[in-house]
Amino acid sequence: MSQQEQPGLFAASSPASPLAERMRPISLDEVVGQDALVGPDGILRRFLKRGEIPSMVFWGPPGCGKTTLARLLADEVNAELVAFSAVLSGVKEARMVMTEARRRREVEGRTTILFVDEIHRFNRAQQDAFLPFVETGDVVLVGATTENPSFELNRALLSRVKVYIFDALDEEVLLGLLRMALEDKDRGLGCSLERVGEDALSIIARLAAGDARQALTLLEMAVAAAGDEVVTPQLVGMVAQRGLAVFDKGREEHHNLISALHKSVRNSDVEASLYWLGRMLDGGADPRYVVRRMLRMASEDIGMADPRALEQVASAAAAVEHMGMPECELALAQATVYLALAPKSNAMYKAYGEVKREVANRPGLPIPMQIRNAPTRMMKDAGYGDGYRYAHDEPGGVAVLECLPEPLAGKTRFYRPTDRGWEGRIRERLKEIERLKSGKT
Repeated sequence: MSQQEQPGLFAASSPASPLAERMRPISLDEVVGQDALVGPDGILRRFLKRGEIPSMVFWGPPGCGKTTLARLLADEVNAELVAFSAVLSGVKEARMVMTEARRRREVEGRTTILFVDEIHRFNRAQQDAFLPFVETGDVVLVGATTENPSFELNRALLSRVKVYIFDALDEEVLLGLLRMALEDKDRGLGCSLERVGEDALSIIARLAAGDARQALTLLEMAVAAAGDEVVTPQLVGMVAQRGLAVFDKGREEHHNLISALHKSVRNSDVEASLYWLGRMLDGGADPRYVVRRMLRMASEDIGMADPRALEQVASAAAAVEHMGMPECELALAQATVYLALAPKSNAMYKAYGEVKREVANRPGLPIPMQIRNAPTRMMKDAGYGDGYRYAHDEPGGVAVLECLPEPLAGKTRFYRPTDRGWEGRIRERLKEIERLKSGKT
């Protein structure tokens, strides 16, 4: 093991090590849940057949095997593995490691794999330190991150590495790992499967939320707490207390969850809308942020198909300000259900989008003289207000009066209501207005 390697990343396990550490895969064949990468026809297997691996970044949630796979790849190509965490070390240490790697390559002809855990913790300027060593091949950089590399790594580094996505482990995969850990006498707990009921195992797998480390830790704690008794679902619940919903404020999962809520509302899926709302609030989302996004949904996806949708969410926003969490949860849930059930239309969204494009393309179109304000005699003499007709004095309350700039008059229609919900009535009203504006009886 390299002298620069930090303890805890690839430290050898012992009987006293936590179960999750003892059960780390010791060969590629033991890696589960990442078949696209290390399955029989996985891309990393293909690289290994050539006896070399490229610089790359592993992106995925915690406990899915990123760190373990880096170690196994180094073993497969007989490379020197040097590992450190971006949480504990800085660029100075990284440069020392890479300089030593250059010497090792020139003198010994041996490849060095530099594994950087939490690589996103280096800022974009600091990441540049890796570039010259990666370009010359002095090191094979393998980074691991739970954050989206598109947001967290600079373009120069991204252009020199391959990004491989790790999936969260599904419950069936976790159940297999848990059973293996129970029965394995050398590295696991050496228990019979009867010690932990299937219901209890299923709860552990569910609470782990795709994280093998968390699943194995919870299993170890539950078995220890049970003593000579059988591990029951009730005991698992006591040990776990509760599963924390995954909600990483300001990070990618934050955006994924609000996207899931918005798109479920848009698709009128009440159950999914409530579920994603619950995930966000349970995970610590600011209810003010949630309700702001719901106000947007009310206008973007419903609009005039049901104008009351905006009122409902505005009332929920008032509840958020007056009560806060957790009392405002039901107000948010009520507004969410209303939005999901409301008839949908993006006609208002599209109309205002067209308006913004028109204004950007021709920002200075003159205001028609007939609708200009004329507070002074000079302005009246200049023609301001000439031809204006007061709508309340006209039949139907609509005057024969052009209010658009001349280049747009008679040629432009921004708002095209659908036939859904209230907009069906609006379409008929617009036809009536057009008839009145044309002067036809």
